Amino acid sequence: MNTPTVRALIAEDEPLLAMALQQELARAWPALQIAATVGDGLSAVRQALALQPEVLFFDIRMPGQSGLDAAVELADAWPADKPFPALVFVTAYDQYAVQAFEAQAVDYLLKPVQAARLQKTVQKLQQALASQAPAASALEATMAQLRHLLAAPSLAATAPAPAAGNPAGPLTLIQASSGSQIHMVPVAEVLYFEAADKYVRVLTAEREFLIRTPLKELTEQLDTSVFWQIHRSTLVRASAITTVTRDEAGKLHLALSGRLERLAVSRLYAHLFKAM
Repeated sequence: MNTPTVRALIAEDEPLLAMALQQELARAWPALQIAATVGDGLSAVRQALALQPEVLFFDIRMPGQSGLDAAVELADAWPADKPFPALVFVTAYDQYAVQAFEAQAVDYLLKPVQAARLQKTVQKLQQALASQAPAASALEATMAQLRHLLAAPSLAATAPAPAAGNPAGPLTLIQASSGSQIHMVPVAEVLYFEAADKYVRVLTAEREFLIRTPLKELTEQLDTSVFWQIHRSTLVRASAITTVTRDEAGKLHLALSGRLERLAVSRLYAHLFKAM
């Protein structure tokens, strides 16, 4: 009986390190086929969806989109009937990052990659592929790991510190622009926030405003029991949610009181809407 070919995708923005990893893998796992090597997170997601490899090696720090963010986006778009690839993060040495990976049983490699450590990773990958869980449960397990890693301070994208003088406690008032005017928008009137290019849209029942504060920094200034993250680019006032609908593809969409549009819920946050 022929052993099924195992394919891997490498996402690493430093060509020499990508080549070194590929060479070490050729020695540690000769049967492994490198399906593609890419240099940024967006390409990693695109190529992984197109090629559907069995193994992913994602560098944590890449231009445009981190390896962690790429993994989250990929997991959200991955076909529900296909086993999610075994995921290995590659990182420069950071004891706190390592602790975050180990706490969630996520495998990792430190740069520069050492042959002995890579051999252990290869053994873990081979064991995981040989005893793969059903696609749905494996994907949910991956989602749980990614949720915890996103919450780890050591792995979070660096964001500017809040401006000096901000009051302690949750944000209550936002200075936002609409056209050439600056408006003072009470947070109590906001139904949802949505990241869009270089701005974050601030939506009330009647108006839309723009702010430049990154969504991650904004999240840290809001009451998380009031505003729920439902997508990497969307925060929603929980009390404004009226209905949650599942479409034919199994994706969830929210309806909000006071708004006509429907908001998509990513797989990463679908657990928030399990029936009680």
